[in-house]
Amino acid sequence: MNTPIRAVFALATAALLVLSCTTQTTTPAPPPPAPKPAAPSASLRAADAVVDDVQRRTFQWFWDTTNAANGLVPDRWPTESFSSIAAVGFGLTAYPIGAERGWVTRDAAAQRVLTTLRFFENGVEGHKGFFYHFVDMKTGKRFKEVELSTIDTTLFLAGALFCQSYFDRDTPAEREIRETVERLYTRAEWTFFHERHPLVSMGWTPENGLHDYDYTGYNEAMILYVLALGSPTHPITPKAWNAYTSSYKWDTYYEQPHVNFAPLFGHQYSHVWIDFRGIKDHYMRAKGIDYFENSRRATLSQRAYAIDNPMKWRGYGANVWGLTACDGPFDGKLKINGTERQFWTYTARGAASGEVRDDGTLAPTAAVSSIAFAPEIAIPAMQTMIDTYGDHLYTKYGFLDSFNPTLNFEHKVQMGRIVPNAGWFDADHLGIDQGPIVAMIENHRTGLVWETMKKNEHVRRGLRRAGFTGGWLGK
Repeated sequence: MNTPIRAVFALATAALLVLSCTTQTTTPAPPPPAPKPAAPSASLRAADAVVDDVQRRTFQWFWDTTNAANGLVPDRWPTESFSSIAAVGFGLTAYPIGAERGWVTRDAAAQRVLTTLRFFENGVEGHKGFFYHFVDMKTGKRFKEVELSTIDTTLFLAGALFCQSYFDRDTPAEREIRETVERLYTRAEWTFFHERHPLVSMGWTPENGLHDYDYTGYNEAMILYVLALGSPTHPITPKAWNAYTSSYKWDTYYEQPHVNFAPLFGHQYSHVWIDFRGIKDHYMRAKGIDYFENSRRATLSQRAYAIDNPMKWRGYGANVWGLTACDGPFDGKLKINGTERQFWTYTARGAASGEVRDDGTLAPTAAVSSIAFAPEIAIPAMQTMIDTYGDHLYTKYGFLDSFNPTLNFEHKVQMGRIVPNAGWFDADHLGIDQGPIVAMIENHRTGLVWETMKKNEHVRRGLRRAGFTGGWLGK
């Protein structure tokens, strides 16, 4: 691994040189030459280098670990695993970013996307246009008895629709991409999941039918309802959006009034593909903010929680924070310094009003993927985690999924490893946590995913049917 870039930086713009001139003659003096733009400060260059390094390493994870023969992305790596169809959606989002950055060619990215789409159209097991949550990395067949997942299919389709709008050239490969995405999207029968109309069920299995739970707000399913509303073939009713938002929980947490949802992934996933700045639905119009601002406030409240650190976990602070769904060390209780502590393996960690699930395990993706909302706190967190934990946490493919500084002594764990005097560190990268890092860094840097998706007629249609108005949607 390259030596981590170490720099202390602040987000500030360099001052421009102000020139003036005088004259003692009656002839008007020529205007002063335009000042040359000031060069970026060393601190800003260091910050940019860190952001670029994190994004590139994380992109490379998708490029290297994906099955190049069929486009399936592993749920986790290097532990051998099945494929996550949601991770495939994040991979589809990453490939055009890699092409824009020059890390792969546009043709190579298009071929990877086309391989993926062809396999999903003809080889990945599913039903009613939806796919099973996990599938075999080689065959695409359902893994054990997992559910036909509405949200995971949504994340796959979101990545596919991004590719549909990005690959807009008149070449055989790019035309096929656009046409294949159209077939995949339009064959999804969203109305099949109306067990409790007008809401959308979380999933279905052939053994037990539709799940007993629906997606109700607020969570990562905003993108689900937008795509379901935007379908030109099997759309759900606009009443679904009102039903979804009716269970929102607006409250103030650490001085930030917002719609609360404890894990940060719920404030990030939909924003990977949709720029919510300046567009509002009926709910946010009444609150006077938009969903982007809502996610920014949720991010700030989590950092404030870490600074306060009410449970007194080791390592938490202004630049070490971030709770979301991630791996953890073990399931069970352990007494530390006289206090009994509960720990978990994989679970949705978070902190919000009325809901705190925290075992001292932090996920870098929570802070890094918040860069689009609050770069002034996300970038220093990125830098601090690299500087503090080095190779234990930051590897060839970017940040490992999670770490726990409190467990810095020998103890049996179910996954990952404990480094004495440093903490517990996961052994894997997870696709659904890697994906938002690549995409949200790009949205922060150039807005590529957001601007591309604004051109997609299906996304625009879904937003309008949900009642969104204003901003770029009105143009």
